[in-house]
Amino acid sequence: MTATRSLPAPLALGGAVAIGAMTAIQARINGVLGVRLDDGIVAGLVSFGVGLVVLIVVTLALPSAHAGAARLWRGIRSRTIPNWMLLGGACGALTVSTQGVTAGVLGVSLFTVGVVAGQTVHGLVLDRIGFGPAGVVAVTPGRVLGGAFALAAVGVSLSGDVIASTPLWLLLLPFAAGVGIAWQAATNGRLAQRVGSPMTATLMSFVAGTAVLIVAASVSVAVRGMPEALPVEPWLYLGGLLGFAYILLGAAIVAHTGVLLLGLGSVLGQLTASVVIDLLWPPASGPAHWQLAVMVAVAVASVVVALPWRRRRR
Repeated sequence: MTATRSLPAPLALGGAVAIGAMTAIQARINGVLGVRLDDGIVAGLVSFGVGLVVLIVVTLALPSAHAGAARLWRGIRSRTIPNWMLLGGACGALTVSTQGVTAGVLGVSLFTVGVVAGQTVHGLVLDRIGFGPAGVVAVTPGRVLGGAFALAAVGVSLSGDVIASTPLWLLLLPFAAGVGIAWQAATNGRLAQRVGSPMTATLMSFVAGTAVLIVAASVSVAVRGMPEALPVEPWLYLGGLLGFAYILLGAAIVAHTGVLLLGLGSVLGQLTASVVIDLLWPPASGPAHWQLAVMVAVAVASVVVALPWRRRRR
C-alpha cells in the first residue's frame, strides 16, 4: 500500500464543509422528490440510480477509475477485500431514504440537526477504535469539546415547541442517518485506500446502495401501491449527482481528517446551507430564526475547538 500524501488541514476541512453543504442541498431535493412521489424510499432509489449511471459512465471514461474497478474486482474474487468494505452504500441508502421521508416535512435544518447528533457520536467512537483509514485518533479534550458543541447545536434547535410539534420517529430517523453517514465515510475511506481509487470506492458505494434500495422500494410499492408519476422538473433529479460528488470527496479526504473532524466540518456546511435553504424556502415546521443563528454559531465553535492546532516552531 502506498503512503497517503498529507493534505493541508484547511484544504481538508474546506472539503468537509463542502460535503455538508452538498448534503443539505441533496436533502431538500430528495425531500421534495419524496413528497411529489408520495414515497420517500422510491425517491431514494431514483436519486441513487441517477448517481450510479453517472459513476458507470465516469468509470468507463477515465483510465484510472477503470483500473481501480479492476483492482476491486480482483480483490473481491480473491477475497483479499473483506465483505464489510463493500457495504458503505447500504448506509447511503438509509440516508437518501430518510431524506425522502422526513426532510420534505421537517425542513432541511431540523433534518440536519438529527444527522449532526448521529455523526458526532459515532464519529468519536469510530476514531477511537481506529475504524477509519486514519487509524486510531486520540480522544483529545478539543475533540470531545467539539463533539459537545455539535450536540449543543442540536439542543438549541430542539428547544421551544419543536419537540412538541414533531413526532419522535421523525427525529430518530435523521439520527440513524447520521450514524450511517459516519460509518459510510470510514468504510469508503478504507476501501479507497485498499484499491487506490476514491472513485472506485464511490462506485461500490452506489452499487450496494442501489441494490438495497431496489429491495426496499419493491417492498414499499407492494405495501403502499405505486408511487405518483415522476415529476418533469430536471432539478429534482440532481440529488444523485450531489451524492456522487460528496461521497467521492469524503472517501478522498477522510484519511486526512479522521471521521470526527470530517463530520464536524460537514456539520458546519450542513447547518449553514440548511439555514439558507430554509430561509429562502420555509418548511412546514422547524426551528425559529434565532435558533438557526445560534446553532450555526455553536457549530462553528465545534469545528474550531476540535481542530488540531499546533504552534509553529521558530
